[in-house]
Amino acid sequence: MTQIEREEMEFDVVVVGGGPAGLSAAIRLKQLAPDTTVCLIEKGSEIGAHIVSGAVIEPRALEELLPNWRDLNAPLRTQVTEERMLFLTESRAIQIPYLDRVMPHMANHGNYVVSLGEVCRWLGEQAEALGVEVYPGFPGAELFIEDNRVAGVVTGDMGIERDGTHGPNFTPGMILRAKQTILTEGARGSLSAHAMKRFGLRKGVDPQTYGLGVKEVWEIPAEKHRPGLVQHSFGWPLDDHTYGGAWLYHFGENLVSYGFVTGLDYSNTYLSPFEEMQRTKLHPAFREHFEGGKRLIYGARALSEGGFQSIPRLTFPGGVLAGDSAGFLNVPKIKGTHTAMKSGMIAAEAVFEALEKDRREAASMTARVRDSWLWSELRDVRNIRPAFSKWGMKLGALYSGIDSMIFRGRAPWTLHHRHGDNETLKPASLCEKIAYPKPDNKITFDRVSSVFLSATNHEENQPVHLRLRNQAIWKTVNHDVFDSPESRYCPAGVYEQEKTGENDWNLRINAQNCVHCKTCDIKDPTQNIEWCTPEGGGGPNYPVGM
Repeated sequence: MTQIEREEMEFDVVVVGGGPAGLSAAIRLKQLAPDTTVCLIEKGSEIGAHIVSGAVIEPRALEELLPNWRDLNAPLRTQVTEERMLFLTESRAIQIPYLDRVMPHMANHGNYVVSLGEVCRWLGEQAEALGVEVYPGFPGAELFIEDNRVAGVVTGDMGIERDGTHGPNFTPGMILRAKQTILTEGARGSLSAHAMKRFGLRKGVDPQTYGLGVKEVWEIPAEKHRPGLVQHSFGWPLDDHTYGGAWLYHFGENLVSYGFVTGLDYSNTYLSPFEEMQRTKLHPAFREHFEGGKRLIYGARALSEGGFQSIPRLTFPGGVLAGDSAGFLNVPKIKGTHTAMKSGMIAAEAVFEALEKDRREAASMTARVRDSWLWSELRDVRNIRPAFSKWGMKLGALYSGIDSMIFRGRAPWTLHHRHGDNETLKPASLCEKIAYPKPDNKITFDRVSSVFLSATNHEENQPVHLRLRNQAIWKTVNHDVFDSPESRYCPAGVYEQEKTGENDWNLRINAQNCVHCKTCDIKDPTQNIEWCTPEGGGGPNYPVGM
């Protein structure tokens, strides 16, 4: 095979990922050392194009990073005015009283409902104003390793044909050399996974566990709009052994952010997170918000839910992990933006010190995290998410209240995550099928029309970026044992099982539909599905509002 000659660019620091963590890291680096050369790459077509979140922002980290954010016209415009937590039965909604006492982590006083994509675009502008070189449409395809240390990243090749040959418009990726590399790719990042495996960063910590967030943005009649309303729910439609729930936020100009998170440690192979999200809209507590409205945007993304117990070692030779790549989401708060930003700032400070002292590894990263409010915040809620896995929804909620009100996060024990999410499915023969309602195309919809609203696109002549490592395993395990769970857990209709003969089945992969949520990379029972980095700019193109 002909060796590809690649152009090289050299920087002091390369940041991979244009989300809150990566942008905060880049900004903080330039604040600390204006002459430091910083390059940030993002696989989406623009900053914010791949961002999916509720989102309610706690402005604590933003205040630290950019104290004058109000003067800089930051897009935090809708302050929380009303909040409620509902326990749902099939027909009723029971409001949890004294929310700030029973679930103090859920309290949103002083927080803002935002479009996180818009916030990231704004952060990108601040980074560029400080001199950060921001390159959207450049995916990090692989780590660039020299002398057993990360010395930068290699961006993806463009113009490779489906058969693997170089097409007429082939452009090789570049080597972006760096003295230090900061990985902030979000949940289940490809380069982050490579770094964890190569340098043993996950030794001695719990497996990471994930949730899948599926989201819609609606425009509703002005007379129904209640800016600042924040509503969360748990209970129905999920059974007692499945973690998850819905959110609904009123923000902006007659906009509603609605979504549903399903814990990916669920066991029923017939469960569909997309369908659970759709049917929750039919509940009286939610339906009234959508009637007369119009669905504008759709998207989905996995989020890291393991918390404190699942945070890996954060440093490796030549770089650090930050944001949801490392798993800094505060699950009980249902917030990860402020923690991602803080971890990015800490990463920048540790990397700055390493550059100043010409060190191979930004060794102070861990100590800096431990000395920050980020560490204590995650430590104090460490038992809440695993309590739901251990005891179920109702007892888990009861324990959460006890942990919050009595122990205040200082219980003398730590509950653990025992299994990866790919290990929890039960065989189809042991599962009850779920009868989901058909879409009415007014309140509820199918996957095809939903993916259309994500503006997802992949050049069709490029190699398929979703592959089976072993086709035979799919037939004998996924189909024969679990009845093709990927056809249900994928929120974009990428996977379809097709009957090709009397007893023959095949898996059809519609890779062009992929919204880069990473669920297949997480939930496949044998980890047989390989999610590869597609060409830059591919995937969803979420507009402002998401």
